[in-house]
Amino acid sequence: MKLSLKPHPKTRIAAAIGAAIAITGASVHATEPCDDFGECKVLVEVNSSDGDIGFHFLGDADDLRAMRIDGPDGEKVFENGAFGPLREQLLTENFGESAEPLCWFDPDEEEDWEDVVTLRDFVDRWEAGTYVFSGKGENGEKLTGETELTFDLPAAPKEVNFDGTNISWMAGDDLGNCAPRDAEEAEQNGVEPIADVLDIIADPELVPVAAYEVVMEPDVEDGDPIGDEIFRVRVSASTTMVDVPTQYLMSLPDDTPVKIEVGAIGFDDNATFTEEDGFCVNEVDGCDDEEE
Repeated sequence: MKLSLKPHPKTRIAAAIGAAIAITGASVHATEPCDDFGECKVLVEVNSSDGDIGFHFLGDADDLRAMRIDGPDGEKVFENGAFGPLREQLLTENFGESAEPLCWFDPDEEEDWEDVVTLRDFVDRWEAGTYVFSGKGENGEKLTGETELTFDLPAAPKEVNFDGTNISWMAGDDLGNCAPRDAEEAEQNGVEPIADVLDIIADPELVPVAAYEVVMEPDVEDGDPIGDEIFRVRVSASTTMVDVPTQYLMSLPDDTPVKIEVGAIGFDDNATFTEEDGFCVNEVDGCDDEEE
């Protein structure tokens, strides 16, 4: 799951029915404004179902020629610049995300252990603290800003369900495959249980949730245009159910398989998602996934 720091390019259906989903709740606390930048943030995103983990960043300012990010130890972690026609047009926002390696040994995948980045490995790689954004403006002026990276990771939502009209979920208590609460499951996954990683992260069950992000996406083959018709909404932390707009459901063909993602978003913008598939929209003959 890719956290929607900015509106997703595939949300044409959701955008078209924006008035029908005006249930968005409290906004997440980002470093905004960020000194000379309009916005800057760094965050950790965990997919508790797939069991992967990544680093995301966003820097936004007017008329940039270049941008750079340095970690708490002063080491450069990102840099880019505008060239050719882009140098004439100039940049505004720079968004990026790292690769998202598995944080557990998935028995259904042929992953080598050397490709697995456990939660402890990830924390060792990315230092918590102040990340400094710097940029160069149109006339060479220097821009700077600072934001914080923490390892306050909210627990993954659980019991994600769709009844044909509503998407519902419950607050969770761990990070799923990245750090399960059950010690036996953790041993099977080749990771440490929550109890053994609380020296490097906050207890996810105790991390306050600022908002939930809910996504419904057709589970179709790549290239199928229906896959672009995505419903996405962010709601307050007090909400555990959303109504999927009838206009959106009616826009999908009969027997459309869909997958649903629900993400807990922390006040530091860190996010933990849970993904469930096997749901069927406008069921007539049944979705292929169910028939199999």
